[in-house]
Amino acid sequence: MCGIAGFSGPDVDAAAARPLLQRMIRTLAHRGPDGYGFHAEPGVGLAHARLSIIDLSTGDQPIRNERGSAWTVFNGEIFNYVELRRELEAQGHRFYTQSDTEVIVHLYDRYGDDFVQHLNGQFAIAIWDGARRRLVLARDRAGIRPLYYANAGGRTWFASEVKALLAGLPECARLNPLALAQTLTYWAPVDPDTLYEGVRSLPPGCLLAIEHDGRQTLKRYWDWAFPDAEETSPSRHPLTVGQATAELRELLVDAVRLQLRADVPVGAYLSGGLDSSGIVALIRGFTDTPVRTFSVAFEDGEFDESEHQQAMVRHLGTDHTTLRCGRRDIGEAFPRLIRHTETPVLRTAPVPLMLLSGCVREHGYKVVLTGEGADEVFGGYDLFKEAKVRRFWARQPDSRFRPLLLQKLYGYLRNSPVGHAGFAQQFFGQGMEHLQRPVFAHVPRWTTSQRALSFLSPELRAATAGWDPLDAYERTLPSGIASWSPLARDQYVEAKSLLAGYLLSSQGDRVAMANSIEGRFPYLDHRVIEFANRLPPSFKLRGMTEKYLLRRALADLLPQDIVNRTKQPYRAPDSQSFFFDGRPLDYVADALDPQRIRDAGYFDAAAVGRLFEKCRQGRAAGFADNQAFVGILSTMLLHRQVAGTHPAPREAAVDDATAVIAAS
Repeated sequence: MCGIAGFSGPDVDAAAARPLLQRMIRTLAHRGPDGYGFHAEPGVGLAHARLSIIDLSTGDQPIRNERGSAWTVFNGEIFNYVELRRELEAQGHRFYTQSDTEVIVHLYDRYGDDFVQHLNGQFAIAIWDGARRRLVLARDRAGIRPLYYANAGGRTWFASEVKALLAGLPECARLNPLALAQTLTYWAPVDPDTLYEGVRSLPPGCLLAIEHDGRQTLKRYWDWAFPDAEETSPSRHPLTVGQATAELRELLVDAVRLQLRADVPVGAYLSGGLDSSGIVALIRGFTDTPVRTFSVAFEDGEFDESEHQQAMVRHLGTDHTTLRCGRRDIGEAFPRLIRHTETPVLRTAPVPLMLLSGCVREHGYKVVLTGEGADEVFGGYDLFKEAKVRRFWARQPDSRFRPLLLQKLYGYLRNSPVGHAGFAQQFFGQGMEHLQRPVFAHVPRWTTSQRALSFLSPELRAATAGWDPLDAYERTLPSGIASWSPLARDQYVEAKSLLAGYLLSSQGDRVAMANSIEGRFPYLDHRVIEFANRLPPSFKLRGMTEKYLLRRALADLLPQDIVNRTKQPYRAPDSQSFFFDGRPLDYVADALDPQRIRDAGYFDAAAVGRLFEKCRQGRAAGFADNQAFVGILSTMLLHRQVAGTHPAPREAAVDDATAVIAAS
């Protein structure tokens, strides 16, 4: 895990590039505290901040090929590098390091842009092909590692985080109104949009080639593909449930085995749910790797899962650390979160994970395996069950009994939307006119979060007046999605919106790398995803039992109460984390000062003032108010950081003496 940055263009001079590369990469010191590396030649400048995990002694980047004609900087891990290296050496390639990075340039030499097809990993890659004077950028299939780029001044610029781009392109430090509206609706901008004018995100599973004459080609090399609905009936599937269970177990064991590869100790998160417990159980049952586990516990019982966590610790016998987190901890750390996410968030849930990654670092670990991705891959969220009930209800819209099935959902919520039958029918009955649309399952969630748009200033409302969130999102979907099963459609939208846009970014990469921690996600091994996508929907969501096949695959490794436990999504206290004894935290009062809101121009100061007072009095009980408040506060903090009126504290920089210089 690392941070990368650089630029290419006909005017790039090797000597002049170095100071700018240093300025860019120093903003990413938190991603790579173990050293800096540089390569510059006419036409390109590459920079790297290293977090040493594999090949601690000779793995410094940038890395070159045998002829020195191709160079790469890379953020992430290539988990199958051992097998790839063996194949490449048999074909005559000669290596000068033991790192996973070096296989990238050798694969590029042999396969060109198709090199990505051979990688099993999580990565953001930049390759400079000096012979052809071209730059290649590639991002992993699921979108685990971020990669941003911009075209300005005759150059293509790239970096792991936007802050590195802004170090060279300060003119991009302006927030995009449409991307803000997307974030307040979908929880994240839609790739390739970002919050920053002129800055794009390379979409997951994509490769961008920039030729010597400036031509750019964006190619999608992988996607979450599903078969047509008629091909996914159990009777037509080549595997029985039993056979599929055995194959899934084998795939998961291999994914875990690969992702344990490291030259440093590896830990794991243990939430107390099926997903993370399964990962730890697979480590203990099928490898010789000692595992150290970490979890977060909450003072508020509504969010706390420590009882289940401790049960798993006893069952697995792990050396375990629990970080206890209170509302004040969350509120006080929130500005630091926004410095790292570089985007507004609608929930405070990333903050405890950021604090937990700090705890992991304090205990001497750099790598943790997590259970993220299982819900998207195997149909685990209540959203999928909710959509199934709503479709069943829609066949008899006047039925009084079908909507009662919704009462089986959201039992973990103190203020559940199904707590009152009348409200439940009204809330979940909305959007039924969109029954045949691919975004049908997401209409209630997006309708709830989109209420934050009512707080926009008149100017921003006017600027986004013609934007329809459902139409806009559907324009990004594959042309054949209508032929997929309803669950497949729901899974695809979830994977491309919440997973890639928010969970793997603001709640994943950014909060871990804030403390120089690499998260790894065995459930997002692309082989596991592809296997699950071919399954009949009933293998994943059977009746109202979510993740059916995954439960079977892990059943003999875990206590039955964990195997049978209903999904409880990870959550944290929201607006209540910013007020104590009826008083806001100082920075909250400052950020939401009416004059500051008017000066920023994003929101209506009077409307925000009413929401502020409602939250101060503890009357913001529902998702809509809480998400709006957190979204507005995080936007104002981001605006202040980007505008530079109150510069964020400087991240600890790597000492110049540790910098690794690789200049041609």
